[in-house]
Amino acid sequence: MADAGGIFLGRGEGESQLLLSTANRHGMIAGATGTGKTATLRVLAEGFSRAGVPVFAPDIKGDLAGLCMPAEQKPFIAERLARIGNPAWAPEGHPVVFWDLYGELGHPLRATVSEMGPTLLARMLQLNDTQEGVLNIVFRIADEQGLLLVDLKDLRAVLVNVGENADKYTIEYGNIAAASIGAIQRALLTLENQGGEMFFGEPALDLNDLLFTDERGRGAIHVLAAEKLFSNPKLYATFLLWMLSELFEQMPEVGDLEKPKLVFFFDEAHLLFDDAPKALVDKVEQVVRLIRSKGVGVYFISQSPLDVPDEVLGQLGNKVQHALRAFTPKDRKSVRAVADNFRENKSFSAADAVQELAVGEALVSTLDAKGIPSVVDRVLIVPPTGRMGAITPEERAGVMKLSPLKGVYDEAVDAVTAYEILRERAAAEPVEPSRRGGGRKAPRRTWGEPPAPPQRPAPRGSSRQTLAEAATKSAVRSIASSLGRALVRGVLGSLLKR
Repeated sequence: MADAGGIFLGRGEGESQLLLSTANRHGMIAGATGTGKTATLRVLAEGFSRAGVPVFAPDIKGDLAGLCMPAEQKPFIAERLARIGNPAWAPEGHPVVFWDLYGELGHPLRATVSEMGPTLLARMLQLNDTQEGVLNIVFRIADEQGLLLVDLKDLRAVLVNVGENADKYTIEYGNIAAASIGAIQRALLTLENQGGEMFFGEPALDLNDLLFTDERGRGAIHVLAAEKLFSNPKLYATFLLWMLSELFEQMPEVGDLEKPKLVFFFDEAHLLFDDAPKALVDKVEQVVRLIRSKGVGVYFISQSPLDVPDEVLGQLGNKVQHALRAFTPKDRKSVRAVADNFRENKSFSAADAVQELAVGEALVSTLDAKGIPSVVDRVLIVPPTGRMGAITPEERAGVMKLSPLKGVYDEAVDAVTAYEILRERAAAEPVEPSRRGGGRKAPRRTWGEPPAPPQRPAPRGSSRQTLAEAATKSAVRSIASSLGRALVRGVLGSLLKR
């Protein structure tokens, strides 16, 4: 399906492929609903996997899960393959790892409140500028007092503590209004009612657990079950932005490689930029521009390229544009803008072609080995080799049973953090070091290897932690987990400190 250095996309005036050496220059898949965007995403994910490149993609409609099963031989597939002239196509399942923020359809995917940071958390909670300022103060106080913020109960405990001692903190940090504390608490309650509290906790995701291959050298395809998550668009967009920022912050500089270390797909990309302040858009643009040197390719999927700000769109070198429909003056303006984004092909008009494309056809322009965009071509996209549809609960359970990450993230742990320390301060009583395992996660195992017997935590004896010991350990863990990030974290923190 590709030569050694590229992913075969389909056939137009000639063979169309995406070069692996320029895949970290990012890309865009766009088109109206039902024109084939998801199928193109599948083709790219499969191609990257075959090349040994891990992939992360959200599954909003529940059908990306089919990547783990071979495609069914159907007449339209045979007909398309005959038109493309590609006899190498064969159905196959791919190495898929399922994730789910709610822990229902995949491994639980968690982050700590401290890792999320005040800026992204404020966007998730839809706070105003004043409330975000108070939240920044709360994080600063937690950092200075060694109070590790892991889950929402930790944040609530520190909010209460700050509110009760507002007069003392106001002198050093500025006004802390009770109304702002109350607004943040109400926003946290709303987030909890939407199931968001399941996202915060330990063991938190270790990004290194995304970067592995199976025994055949194929990159893992990490599929995030997002059907339920997508009902809260702000949580969905902020979570993916947090992942992108963590990748940017944690992965080392590697320059241009023969192929990416990871490819990240951002479906329904317009949600990232809806109502986003310019400062946030600017920082996203910086991340997209700089993260390529860390070996990460980012691909946005949306109905129109105009859903993505020009500052970000200008960083996307590989473009696959499915059909657009021009029913209104605004639509016609979009069509002209899309056509202008391509390098002109003398054989046809891109503005006309983008309105005439059939399902599975696309206008494609990719970067050559020198990073120069190719002339736009009208390409019939090759069918995915994985199943184009959902899987049964039994099939999902079978994949989960053989997952290399089985047992690594499945059980939550609750160690000594801000909530326990503040409770002990109030009661002046010692606190046990952990209730479930002390924050450790099980080691990753080989794909398909039977799971090891679960390790039980040691029985609670008479050994107890003093307040000083608990505070010291919490402070150490806070410093270690945040790597010195104090006030601002993630994408905004790392960039604002530059």
